Amino acid sequence: MEEWTKYKLKDVFHFFNGKAIKVNESGNYPVYGSNGVIGYSDKYIFNNSIIIGRVGAYCGAVFYESSKFWASDNTIVVKNKENFDIHFLSYLVTLINLNWFSGGSAQPLLTHGWIKPVKVEIPNFNLQQKIAKTLSSYDDLIENNLQRIKLLEELAQNTFNERYSTNLEFEEVNLGSLFGHEIGGGWGNDELTDEFNKPAYVIRGTDIDELPTGKLEKVPFRYHKKSNLASRKLQDGDIIFEVSGGSSYEGVAKTLLITEELLKQFDNAVMPASFCKLARPAKREYSNFLFLFLRFLRNNRGTEVFEIRSASNIVNYNWTAFLKFQKVKKPNDDVLEKFNAIVEPIYKQIYILGNQNQYLKEARDILLPRLMIGMIDVEKLELEL
Repeated sequence: MEEWTKYKLKDVFHFFNGKAIKVNESGNYPVYGSNGVIGYSDKYIFNNSIIIGRVGAYCGAVFYESSKFWASDNTIVVKNKENFDIHFLSYLVTLINLNWFSGGSAQPLLTHGWIKPVKVEIPNFNLQQKIAKTLSSYDDLIENNLQRIKLLEELAQNTFNERYSTNLEFEEVNLGSLFGHEIGGGWGNDELTDEFNKPAYVIRGTDIDELPTGKLEKVPFRYHKKSNLASRKLQDGDIIFEVSGGSSYEGVAKTLLITEELLKQFDNAVMPASFCKLARPAKREYSNFLFLFLRFLRNNRGTEVFEIRSASNIVNYNWTAFLKFQKVKKPNDDVLEKFNAIVEPIYKQIYILGNQNQYLKEARDILLPRLMIGMIDVEKLELEL
């Protein structure tokens, strides 16, 4: 530890507050809030900096953005001073306990006054870069897998779009006729009781985009009534459909395809949350087709006709009318078999890559604190990735 020196964070960072801005879907630069990217803007005020959530439930959350971005007024932004590597510091800050809430406040609040005096030990600049490079090796592999997942998802969607738009022989039916079981989700209890005694993870609308990429750590684990879980327990081929949530610039109708590869990543049963629906196709062979049809519909804004938006921008979905009135062109068995032969392996590979990312993050997170306190000599470390 001879090469490590004690500092206060005020000696390491320049501190800035974010600023409020209206967000949209089509801007060129991400807008960060306390919980990460909340939208986009055509303007930016920072680049290559660390963003820290400063208020609310995500107070103390840490994000690193290497490109240009805007930060909202719910954040504090810090930039590295000379002789400090920003990439190294981004790993260091994620390791620090950022639970610096103002005393007695019902609303958690992080201030400059709480952060600046925090003491840390930091090695020389050369060692900072070596540690950052070691940890980023894991992040590079994770990012590579994310890019592969994105390409595979585009391949599956394009495969559907081409066949669906060009085949005129499909029989048109009501969407609801292709589902054999559908039911609203549940929430359960956070404590084990005599009545709520069946454990299960609960997938929310906010989890839908992250699960294929291997981000399972935020999915709540709760306890449920036996009867409630029995009718909502997810199985291979099910589809989760988001029916409530959204924002001022985004509706609902997000979907998630449940596969055996995804379910194996959980160590217990899984069910959809209250603001989602479980939609189980009448035949497993319909699963990939229906999932991609629902995504096709949302991408083309076809789901918006069934959205009900409140004055507070909470969006609810008219699920019953959607099943009754939405038309879909059903392929025959021969077309469906050929379609599944192409798409089924794609989704298997997507969830395998997501699972790899989960293991890579676990390995990186085990290594992170050991490198940051000098327990492991980075000079002697050999990565077997």
